[in-house]
Amino acid sequence: MTTLHFPFALLLLVLAAPRPSTATYVPWPSKDQLRTIQNAAFSCSRENSMATCQKVRELADPLMDHPRLTGLCKDALWEVMEQAKVYQPNNYKRRDAIDTPARRILKLCAEPEKKKT
Repeated sequence: MTTLHFPFALLLLVLAAPRPSTATYVPWPSKDQLRTIQNAAFSCSRENSMATCQKVRELADPLMDHPRLTGLCKDALWEVMEQAKVYQPNNYKRRDAIDTPARRILKLCAEPEKKKT
């Protein structure tokens, strides 16, 4: 009976063994990339066209899966993506709903600066 348990125990041992980390380094998004998203959001709020609003969603969507960005940054990106749609009329409430989180993107998503001691 013990010979039957040996392969099963060996299989469990192999499955439970820690695997070497294969995580690759993912750099922070550049300030230019963040500024591009921010400017596209401003264009979407100003022009209220399908092309400009779609561009915002296409630029911001890859950053939602970025492993180093904070939850606050992803919340701001999500809010911009949700609001970046064509609405009629293009009043100040709609523009403000896009512009407010877009203004926060650079502050929340940029790489934190290290303090000099």
